[in-house]
Amino acid sequence: MLLGAIIDAGTPVGNLNDAISSLGVSGVRIVAKQDTRGGVHGTHAIVEGDDSSRRSYRLEDFTRITESSSLPDSVKERSTAIFRRIRKAEQQVHRQTEGEPHLGELGSVDTLVDVVCSVVGLEALGIDRLYCSPLPSGSGVIKTSHGTLPVPAPATSTLLELAHAPVQPPPGNIPDAGEMVTPTGAAIVTTLAAFSQPSLSIEKTGYGLGTRNPDAYPNVLVMRIGWEQEGPHAANLSLLETNIDDSTPEVLAYAQERLFEIGARDVWFTPIQMKKNRPATMLSALVPADLESDAARLILRETSTLGVRVRPVSRYEADRKVINVTTTLGRVSVKTKILDGAMVAVTPEYEDCRKIALDKGLPLQDVIRIVRQEAEEALLSSG
Repeated sequence: MLLGAIIDAGTPVGNLNDAISSLGVSGVRIVAKQDTRGGVHGTHAIVEGDDSSRRSYRLEDFTRITESSSLPDSVKERSTAIFRRIRKAEQQVHRQTEGEPHLGELGSVDTLVDVVCSVVGLEALGIDRLYCSPLPSGSGVIKTSHGTLPVPAPATSTLLELAHAPVQPPPGNIPDAGEMVTPTGAAIVTTLAAFSQPSLSIEKTGYGLGTRNPDAYPNVLVMRIGWEQEGPHAANLSLLETNIDDSTPEVLAYAQERLFEIGARDVWFTPIQMKKNRPATMLSALVPADLESDAARLILRETSTLGVRVRPVSRYEADRKVINVTTTLGRVSVKTKILDGAMVAVTPEYEDCRKIALDKGLPLQDVIRIVRQEAEEALLSSG
């Protein structure tokens, strides 16, 4: 349903199938069909596969396939973060402390496609922040490879618990509504979305249709895309710091990478001196408040430190949006800074500029200058 809403909002289904090709997975494609649920017209997205795609995967397979693909790093990072959340939930459900949990239905290629293509589609739409309303609990039972399970399924319930996600009864308190949130859907939204409802100026709406078509309610996921017009907004963050004098640069760099993977907003190093004038490094990480404990555990596990200082901080943030701009050098993604509803600055994406510089044999700094100048003329002059 999320893929259907993404396609309905304007992402070409061909872009998503190109992403599947980048994963090196054969015999699988997404088909989009226009249909109705109740009185709502929208898009029903179906993941179709031939016999070659019908095999079982492990979560480490999904991670390996994604990380070895040619997809952008941002897609890899967000997708693997979702897979890690699924692993954590499944380990809790199966009372495991280590090792790969048995996935059952989640071990199909559909899970890989749903996760990666959702991330690709959201980025194609230029969505940099995702918000979600309370999720419907569903009701009744479902039959799975693990047996008959209550709704929501244990994996879904655990994912909702990990995110402290709000849940509401099914529409009309239907006694046997069935499954209304799948484990994959729960993993995607609890990893990528905040459960709040900001004031938006709506730009477009996408309707993703479910397979079922009940009479009691329209089985539709609604995606509204718009701009937050509130100017700079305050974000509640946690600042983690620790002084380290006996970890190698390689270990510190790895810890930085892992912190960014779990959702840190920024990670940096500061040269300091510790007792007996030993040169050392202070590691600082700025993370959303709800990731504070995960980040602290990661630092304690991946570095030699014995303790981490934590304090709450706030910062004001301008809005951002990624836009594809056609320039004389080709089509390039640029990040735009938005303040009080107006674009005030643009920054070309490094990877796009690097590719153009290599393909055309131009100096990178010239490519960046040309792209910035043409993007500013196209975007800032028009507001």
